[in-house]
Amino acid sequence: MPNSQSKNENLTKRVLIGVSGGIAAYKICEVVSTLFKTGVEIRVILTRSAQEFITPLTLATLSRHCAYTDDDFWQPIHSRPLHIELGEWADVFLIAPLTANTLAKLAYGMADNLLTNTVLASTCPLLLAPAMNTDMWEQLAVQRNWQQLLTDSRYHCMSTASGLLACDRVGAGRMAEPREIVTHIQSLLHTRGKRDLAGKRVLISAGGTREYLDPVRFIGNPSTGKMGLALAQAALHRGASVTLVHGPANWEVPLGVQAISVISADQMQQVMLKSLPNADAIIMSAAVADVKPRDYSTEKLPKRSLPQTLPLEPVPDIVTQLAQLKKPHQRLIGFAAQTGDIITPALEKLHNKNLDVIVANPIDLPDSGFGSDNNQAIFLDLQGHKLEIAPCTKLQMAHHLFDFVISEGI
Repeated sequence: MPNSQSKNENLTKRVLIGVSGGIAAYKICEVVSTLFKTGVEIRVILTRSAQEFITPLTLATLSRHCAYTDDDFWQPIHSRPLHIELGEWADVFLIAPLTANTLAKLAYGMADNLLTNTVLASTCPLLLAPAMNTDMWEQLAVQRNWQQLLTDSRYHCMSTASGLLACDRVGAGRMAEPREIVTHIQSLLHTRGKRDLAGKRVLISAGGTREYLDPVRFIGNPSTGKMGLALAQAALHRGASVTLVHGPANWEVPLGVQAISVISADQMQQVMLKSLPNADAIIMSAAVADVKPRDYSTEKLPKRSLPQTLPLEPVPDIVTQLAQLKKPHQRLIGFAAQTGDIITPALEKLHNKNLDVIVANPIDLPDSGFGSDNNQAIFLDLQGHKLEIAPCTKLQMAHHLFDFVISEGI
């Protein structure tokens, strides 16, 4: 098959982290530690007020490199100006927590310390994770500054969460959790800040469905929905409006994603068909059941009453229905989880179900498929293109899939 190639993730990635003075600064320790464990090179800048909450020694130990402060900025010990070196070095620049003070400086282009000078001396994507008291966050001046940064394509801005704050107030202003920040950084390292799905609406199904025999017994599969979650995160970070229709799951839905929880294939069918007209891309990554018990008992069946043979009936073929209803501008992507030969059945599904792209992924290889944080796959499309994706995280897999689909004209 033509245009066969392989993707891998081997390039060194460099992340610069700016910490300003807020109690949420302690969360940056987890961000730094997690990134380092994934092979990312890290440099850290602390403002003077940030050092009231966390020490340079802590972050230097976690990043395996000295952490910089304003004392370093004003010392003539560098061959080149420190803010220039750091700004040119970074692939992605994170500021977290972003305080109201530093937010105002960014909005007005001020440069009165090492952190803000480095912002102006850099051109890489800049991720902002604000954190402050609810009343502070909702001040007109703060929101004006925030909205101003949202108009700058260089800034990638994470929403604040609501919850219990350090001041004992319950409300908006809570900084995004470290795992969300790390995921967004990983996306930016892949896309280099591109928002190539801006204005697009992406509809994703995820997880397994459950077809119940009675209130406690069901036919199901081991799907956890992690691949669908990664697809939703990747699409969101690339600027898309995302709707995620998912079966039972034990993960949190990312802020900014519209999530609709379902249990059975019938429920997923109803939601997917209702959501289809508004979508530009539809990705069926869910592991939908093939059959369901013909009869359902509203009460738990005693063990002695369980049928010796279980009458079954088919569930709706959601992918086929979506393919029949989709418009010419819409792209429908399916998944084929297979053992052994993964290409032949995937090609059959691609053509028989009138898909635009199919993802053939093995579920019988180590650290791949259901429940794993990693995956590997082969992408196939109707034009005969083939792209093999070496083992990688499911978030990386999601970005590779969007790269593939976008190149075909989503």
